Amino acid sequence: MGNCLRRRAHDPNQQVDNVPKPLSAGVDGIQLSHHKKNSMSVQRNTSSNTLKVVTNQCKNEASHHTLQKKKATLSASSLHRERQSKTEKDGYSVSPKDWSVSIVNKKDEVFGPYKLNHFSYCALKSATQKFSDKNLIGQGGFGDVYKGYINFRTKDAAKPNDRGLAVAVKRLRSNRTQGHNEWENEVKFLSRLNHPNIVKLIGCCCEDKHRMLVYEYMIRGSLEAHLLRVFFLFQTENGTELHWRRRISIALGVARGLEYLHTRRKPVIHRDLKASNVLLGKDFNAKLSDFGLSKFGPQDGETSLITRVVGTRGYFAPEYFATGHLTLKTDVFSFGVVLLEIFSGCEAIKKHSDGVARDLAQWTKPHLSNKVELHRVVDKKLGSIPMEEALDFAKVILRCLSSNPRTRPTMAEVVADLEKLQRRMDSYNSNQLHYLRTRR
Repeated sequence: MGNCLRRRAHDPNQQVDNVPKPLSAGVDGIQLSHHKKNSMSVQRNTSSNTLKVVTNQCKNEASHHTLQKKKATLSASSLHRERQSKTEKDGYSVSPKDWSVSIVNKKDEVFGPYKLNHFSYCALKSATQKFSDKNLIGQGGFGDVYKGYINFRTKDAAKPNDRGLAVAVKRLRSNRTQGHNEWENEVKFLSRLNHPNIVKLIGCCCEDKHRMLVYEYMIRGSLEAHLLRVFFLFQTENGTELHWRRRISIALGVARGLEYLHTRRKPVIHRDLKASNVLLGKDFNAKLSDFGLSKFGPQDGETSLITRVVGTRGYFAPEYFATGHLTLKTDVFSFGVVLLEIFSGCEAIKKHSDGVARDLAQWTKPHLSNKVELHRVVDKKLGSIPMEEALDFAKVILRCLSSNPRTRPTMAEVVADLEKLQRRMDSYNSNQLHYLRTRR
C-alpha cells in the first residue's frame, strides 16, 4: 500500500474476505502465471473477452546491466532521437517527458498506452540495502514496503547524495499466492491513471518468483499514522499536527482523487478506501494508493456489479456487505468513513469502555445530526473549531454514510461541498485577520 502502513503495528481494521470470516482480502478469479525463461504470459478470461498480458523479462543480469550502461552514455538528444524513431515506427507520439517508458504492443493494451519502467531484482535489492529492516516503512496484506534510492538514468541502485531519488518498494511475499493477482491488478490500474491525488506507480519487477512495485515516496506516510499518532516523529516534529484547516484540505484532496476515478470513460471503483491507503506528501497533499482490489465500474446501462465482499471491516457499505452489489456509491460510503476518521481522530472500528468493538459509523451517526451532541465526535486534539464549519463537515459525512446508496452524493457533489467549506474557512480567516489589524 505504498509507504502507507504502520510500521510493525497490528491493524485492528484487518482485511476480510467473504465476511464475517476475518480472512485477508483477495480478488476474484485467481490464476497464477506460467513462467518461461525469458517471458511471462498471463491469461485471464472475462465474461466479454479474453485479455492477454505479456510482460517482457530481462534476458539475464549481465545483458541488462550492459544495456543500462549503454543508455547511460547516451546524450539527452540522442536518447530522444532513438525513442522518437521507435515511437514513430509504432504509430505513437511520445513527448520528452515520456522517455523513461516503453510503448506497449497496440494489440495488448491491458496496461494502458505505455509500459512501466522495469527494474531488476538485483537493483531493487541493492536500493533497499537488501530489504533491510531499517528501511522497512510499512507492512500490509500484499507484502512489505521499503524505502530505497534509484538512479533513473541507469535504473540501478543509488545513494541519496548521488543522483538518487527516494522510492517506495512494495515486495510481494512469496507465500501469498493471491498476491500475484493484486500485483497485476495494481499495475493494470495505476499505469492508466494520472492525477495529482493518485499515487504514481513508477515501475515494477517481475523476475522469476519476485513481484515488486515501485512507487513515488510519500514523505509524510499515511493519514492513519497521523490521526493515530503511531510514529513518535509525528508527535514531536514541528508542523506535522493535523489541524482543522489541514484536515479539510486532505479530505478535499482524497475527494478529488475519487472524483477522477469515478468520472473516467471507464469508471474505476477503488474498493478498499481507508485512512491507511491515503498517503501524504511534504505539504500534506493527499494521494490515494493501493489499487490491488480495484474494479472497473458498471457500464452499458448496468447499475452494479455482483462480486465477492472483500475489503476492510468498518468501511463496508451496508448493501455491499449484505448482497455483494458493488457500485460507485460503495466508494462514497467508504469515503464517508474516512471523513469520519478525519473528524474524530478514531479508527473505523472503535473499542468502547465495555470492551466491545463497534463500527465508528454506527456509533457516531446519532451525534453527527445533533448540534448539542456533536462535540462527542470531534477529535479533542483539534481544540476549538468554528461550530458552523463543524456542522457543515458533519452534514457531508452524514450524506456519504446514508444507508440508501441512491441518496448518497456523487463524488463531484462532495468535492463541491468541501470546496464551499474551504472558501468559507478562507473568508472567516480573512475577516479575523482584518479584525485583529483594526484593533491595533
